[in-house]
Formats: sequence, structure tokens, C-alpha cells
Amino acid sequence: MLYYLHLLKDLEYYDLLNVFQYQSFRAAGAALTAFLLSVLLGNRVILKLTSLKIGQPIRTKEEVHRLAELHGIKTGTPTMGGILIVGSVLVAALLWARITNPFIQTLVFVTIGMGLLGFFDDYQKVAKKNSKGVSARVKLVAQFAIAGIAVGYLYLLPETSAYIRQIFLPSVKYPIVSDMGIFTLILLPLVIVGASNAVNLTDGLDGLATGCTITTGLAYAALAYVAGNRLAADYLLVAYHPSAGEVSIFCAALVGAALGFLWFNCHPARVFMGDTGSLSIGGMLGMIAICCKQELLLAVIGFVFVMEAGSVMLQVASFKLTGKRIFKMSPIHHHFELIGWEESKVINRFWIISIISAMIGLMTLKIR
Repeated sequence: MLYYLHLLKDLEYYDLLNVFQYQSFRAAGAALTAFLLSVLLGNRVILKLTSLKIGQPIRTKEEVHRLAELHGIKTGTPTMGGILIVGSVLVAALLWARITNPFIQTLVFVTIGMGLLGFFDDYQKVAKKNSKGVSARVKLVAQFAIAGIAVGYLYLLPETSAYIRQIFLPSVKYPIVSDMGIFTLILLPLVIVGASNAVNLTDGLDGLATGCTITTGLAYAALAYVAGNRLAADYLLVAYHPSAGEVSIFCAALVGAALGFLWFNCHPARVFMGDTGSLSIGGMLGMIAICCKQELLLAVIGFVFVMEAGSVMLQVASFKLTGKRIFKMSPIHHHFELIGWEESKVINRFWIISIISAMIGLMTLKIR
């Protein structure tokens, strides 16, 4: 919205308004706006959630035994705090980004869609006083529907169709597949749904998913900027699209909102993001990766998310095939808790891994 101020050429202060055309300036503005909204509204949101008795149900001792003893004190901590992140991101992005940009439009759609799904899931948990919520099958169907609509829109839009049909490997100069054709509508929704569920699984300790979101969002802000800058894209041999740079503003808004939320979500957390936040954030990250054609690099930059989701899949597969568990509990952050690590140690070390993963991901830009 503010982008269009630079078009007011006849005003006396045109030179000042001219800065609104620059993506770097608007990205900084979006990050600051989202951060301030999140911080300033945080206490009010927490108080409201508390008054509505929207507390996080903790799994019973019959379900997790030792983990219930470690986390039992968190029972009743307000959940659904993800509305603070989602709301701050949307306001900041709509204020500072170009609304006519097709990538911004799909990001807004995915954010709202996944956020509503997560909100309904959280509501079910609170209403029924258990940690199950919406069934896995219903959740998956809804996620694929949201992701499919978003990808389908870009697939059918002439200006983005050829761009999103490509697929790149990190550190490879040219697309390994220049036209995925109809498989685009199968593979890319998998990226969004996979990312959404991976972040959801990571959100099990105070600030863990939030901190990893910040590092991943920062890395993709840089990647999106490069993808939308002709000179930088040609120099670094990455896929270029004139609309991709605008995604960096959305990334900045996500980083700002997450930083603001972390103010209240760091250990010991005063509020949890719940599925409202985690499903939405994961959907955003998956869609962002698609918009700058760095889908596969998400497995590197978002390694903590992949590690968390992978630990669950390995645990389930091992138990079904051999009757034995690889980890004391999955996702893997609970395994480290159960072997004696304090929660803050697990969180801090996973954040360190996330920072290193983001740095490695960015390094691949020069290894071509």
C-alpha cells in the first residue's frame, strides 16, 4: 500500500516519498511494523486468551510419563498466540508490500488459510480439554486444498506459470527440470504441506519454533531479494522473476512478528503459538521457498524443522517394523529432554543449529 506513495510526483516532498519504491526500505519497514505490533499487542492478547481460559492442554501421565512431570507446570498457559504472529505479518505485509504482486497474494492466502485451520484445531483442543484436536486426515485434506489452490493460481497465471514449473537443486547452475508440467500441482503443494507440518512438530518447547522461524525467514529474505534482482540473479545464477523480490518484504514481516512474539514466548513462555501459528508459519515458509524457486534448499536452511519431522517418521517406521523405538520420544527435542538436557539447553542448541543451517544454505549461492 505504501509503495504507491512514490508515484505522487507532484508533491513537495516527493524525494522523501521516493524511498517507498525500494524493496530494502519497505522490508525494513515491514519488519519494524510487525515487531511493534507483536510487542505492543502481546500483553493484551495474552490477557484476553487467559480470560477466555484458552489454555494449552498438556498430555496426561499415561501418555508421556516423565514428560508430563517436566511440562506439567505449563498446563493452562494460553495457546492460540499464533494469532499475534499471523495478524502482525498480514498487517505489515499488506501495508508495505505491493498487493497486486501474485506472490504476495498467494502468501496472504496461505497464511490466512493455514492460520484458520490451526485456529480451529486449537479450539478443538481447548474445547475438548485434550491434545488431539482435528483428526490428522481432515487436517491433511485441508492443508492440501489450501496449498493446491495457491500453487494452482500461480500455475495458471501466465506471468508466473513458466517460472514455478522449474525445479532447482542447491549449488546447481541450471534447473534440473525446466518444466514439471502437471506434476507442479502435485510436488509444490507437498512442499507447503510438509513445511507446515514440520514447523508444527517443532513447536513443542518454549520459543523453539519461533527462533528457528527467525533464522529461516532471514535467509529467505536474502534469497527472495536476489531472485527479484536481475543483476544479482544473473551473477549468482539463480532463477529470476521480477515479482520475486517483493517476497523479501513478506519474509521481513515474518521475522519482525516472530521476534516480537519471542518476547513473550521465550522460556518460560507466557503464551504458546499453538497450531494457529505453527501451521501458518510452516505454510508461509513453504510458499516463500516456492516463490523464489528455492524449495529444495528449505531442507538445508530449515534443517531443524526437517530433523524434527524426520525423527517422527523414523520413530513410527522403526516401531512398526521392529517393535522398537529409536528415540526415547519423538519429536527429537523431547528425546534430549528425556536424556537429561534442560529445556533451555535444548532450545539454545537447536537455535544454534538453525543459524548454522541458514548460513550453509546461503553459502550454496556461491558454490555453483
